[in-house]
Amino acid sequence: MNKRVLVIDDEENIVELIKFNLELNEMDVAVEYDGLEGYLKAKEMKPDLVLLDLMLPGINGLDVCKRIRSDKEIGGTPIIMLTAKDMEDDKISGLDVGADDYITKPFSIKELIARVNAVMRRYEQGKEKKDEIIELDEIKIDLRNYEVYKNGSKIELTLKEFELLRLLAQKRGEVLSRNFLLDKIWGYEYFGETRTVDVHIRHLRKKIEDNDKKPKYIETVRGVGYKFK
Repeated sequence: MNKRVLVIDDEENIVELIKFNLELNEMDVAVEYDGLEGYLKAKEMKPDLVLLDLMLPGINGLDVCKRIRSDKEIGGTPIIMLTAKDMEDDKISGLDVGADDYITKPFSIKELIARVNAVMRRYEQGKEKKDEIIELDEIKIDLRNYEVYKNGSKIELTLKEFELLRLLAQKRGEVLSRNFLLDKIWGYEYFGETRTVDVHIRHLRKKIEDNDKKPKYIETVRGVGYKFK
């Protein structure tokens, strides 16, 4: 079955270019040009991935991303943010609300296809993992179903947040540098962009810690990185 991609972008020429090339790569593509309509379309079709522009009529891309992430049915959908601004704050804002990746306009189609395939491949690899449970105190990580529970209640994580928690938990007690985490989870092209890791750690702490200001699970090792206690 072809992968289903939802493109939410108000620039028709870019949408047509993306749609044409994704379909050449045997993906089924739906499009929306408005933020609110895009969110409603995502709820309806439950896509395998969303390509989401930052600047949209209706509601902007950040708000669309927030709505998807807070939706119980589609909260785990991989999201790649598109932005015309090559500014670090815009990239960080996208990651901060739960985007799995970002790509800056103008972009090459080869790069876009590579990013789309990489994000969906990581998601599928996670779903295909052996039936394995990691239990750490109040936290239970279901590797097969990509689910995390705390005291029996399910915690909604993005793909990157799950991968980050899984890696930290599997290597619990070890100090993992930011660049190591970047390489393992985001890929070598992110080398040096360590703020990306910090943003996701901050998000993760808010979801799994009782008090994210005094973390019980994820410890910061100053000047190096993080470890799962």
